[in-house]
Amino acid sequence: MKFSVGIDWATQAHAVCILDQTGRIHWQGSVPHTADGLAALLARLRRVRQRGPLRVALERPSGLLVDTLVAAGLEVVPIHPNALKASRPRYSAAGGKSDPGDAFILADLLRTDGHRFPALRPPSDDTRALRALVRGRDALVAQRVALANQLRALLERFWPGAAGIFADVDSPIALAFLTRYPTPHAAARLGAKRLAQFLGQHSYCGRRPVPELLARLRSVPVSQVGEAEAEASGDVVRALVAVLSPLVAQLQQLSAAIEAALPQHPDGPLVQSLPRSGAVNAAQILAELGDDRARFPTDSAHGPAAVAISTRSASSPARGPASSGAAGRITSPTTSAGIAPRWRSPSRDGARVDTGCLIRAPRAGPRPRAPRAGATSGPTGATGSRSGGAPRSGR
Repeated sequence: MKFSVGIDWATQAHAVCILDQTGRIHWQGSVPHTADGLAALLARLRRVRQRGPLRVALERPSGLLVDTLVAAGLEVVPIHPNALKASRPRYSAAGGKSDPGDAFILADLLRTDGHRFPALRPPSDDTRALRALVRGRDALVAQRVALANQLRALLERFWPGAAGIFADVDSPIALAFLTRYPTPHAAARLGAKRLAQFLGQHSYCGRRPVPELLARLRSVPVSQVGEAEAEASGDVVRALVAVLSPLVAQLQQLSAAIEAALPQHPDGPLVQSLPRSGAVNAAQILAELGDDRARFPTDSAHGPAAVAISTRSASSPARGPASSGAAGRITSPTTSAGIAPRWRSPSRDGARVDTGCLIRAPRAGPRPRAPRAGATSGPTGATGSRSGGAPRSGR
């Protein structure tokens, strides 16, 4: 007899339900998230497995509980939380939710639709190590972006010049500037000579001359906040800079660790061969795809997490947001976060490389474009050469 196990994991205790192949509840209960509790769960599952094949369904593909089950030799099947949520109306019209109920639904989904859910194949230790670095960096990048947005919004309210003098408000030179000049009053006597001296002390590598930077600082509208509010806002600026500065430094160290770990992975050189993927983006792709070739048996199965070639012409404008660092986590059957497309520069044959993983529906034909001024149209409506045969200027 075959058995299906559903586990609704939690922080303190896990709800467990074991069904036989007829749908009858063999055992249902809760186990604490302790060493003794997990040992008791494994002992019970081993006893059940002696009577027939057994599979375990959970809502997540990783974690201590999953690692414990896999290490015990049990077949673990991750089921996406959206699939569980969509299945609840099959069992209750009221739409209620409970941990024992979710454990039962997971076990029954595995019993009736188990052929639709692939079993978890744990990645190698090298892939897990790279994934830990990549996901840890992604989380810190999200924190950096949130803090930088908060700092920029604060500066635009009481000192807009400091928000626009440098390209990025969380760059090392911008943070050093705000440490030295946290308020407009602190920079009241800042002139070209002092600014040039400051830039030299901090090894400013930008291409903007000192007069242009001063113009950016002085040409913005003057804030009308009072002196007391400006000083209080300066204290908040100091606090945000004190948090951002070490965070930016640690992100640089993590990026260096990723660049060092990627070539050591067996598939690292293969993923790095993608056109202009970059070390961090290549590590993200490899960490989320994993090293299990059987996970994607066909080309179409790679859709949610594969590198695709965009066949738009090189003159077409890039679509989708560009990213300056981590593009986000790749969408795959076992991960729920999304990734923004990262468009790359055109290659020689006119194709642009999309190293993100956002699925886009294929187009039936080229996007119609309005004719340019002075252009002629042929019988098919396609835009021809300019009148007079004048060559197009380079872009």
